Amino acid sequence: MLNKPMKILVFQHAASEHPGSFREVMDAQGHMMHAVELDEGEPIPPLDDYDILLVMGGPMDVWEVDKHPWLLDEMAAIKTWVEAGRPYLGVCLGHQLLAQACGGHAQRMAGLPEVGIAQVELRPDAIFAGVPTLCTCFQWHGVEVVALPPGARVLASSDACQVQAMAVGPVAYGLQFHMELTATTAEEWAALPEYEAALARVKGPGALPELQADVAAHFVPLHEAALRIFSNFLAIAQRV
Repeated sequence: MLNKPMKILVFQHAASEHPGSFREVMDAQGHMMHAVELDEGEPIPPLDDYDILLVMGGPMDVWEVDKHPWLLDEMAAIKTWVEAGRPYLGVCLGHQLLAQACGGHAQRMAGLPEVGIAQVELRPDAIFAGVPTLCTCFQWHGVEVVALPPGARVLASSDACQVQAMAVGPVAYGLQFHMELTATTAEEWAALPEYEAALARVKGPGALPELQADVAAHFVPLHEAALRIFSNFLAIAQRV
């Protein structure tokens, strides 16, 4: 059966944290994307107009509701969406928001932030079909999910972070790690003060060229896995 075009609502929290390479899959399959820049005050549109909710990363934290009051509306929208059994994919902050909105908990990591190329161990699930069990990915986070929402299950782990991916119900997924990279992602994210500080803390001042070189060296397998994972997610969404 041919894929039907779907309308994908994207919550963004920084202009440089967009769906990246996932847009290649959307374009190839004829899906429509509508991005809402929540950090710039753009309102959440009527949810019923969309088939999928894709929530990206950002430099703010889930508990910073006094500084970013729109986080409350975002988490309420996420909770409503997931409880209705609709397809959801959250990346990094979007993963943490999924946990927090649905009864789990995210907090600052006890150790250093994760920044740079890493590997996570995947568990069997349709979203990871065709992807190596030890998956090359990109990390840039200092917060982790420490308590799952009721009924959720862990789908990926690493020594640094036990909940690298999770599923909440049959069609809601969170990925702590990044797969949506483009060739310019590292440079664009390093321009965000919060990310620049994390990079310097983990790898030392002036580490951006080293980070860019590491991304370039691992980009091909990461990109291939990214397209497969997002394609798998869209196939799951098609079945809802």
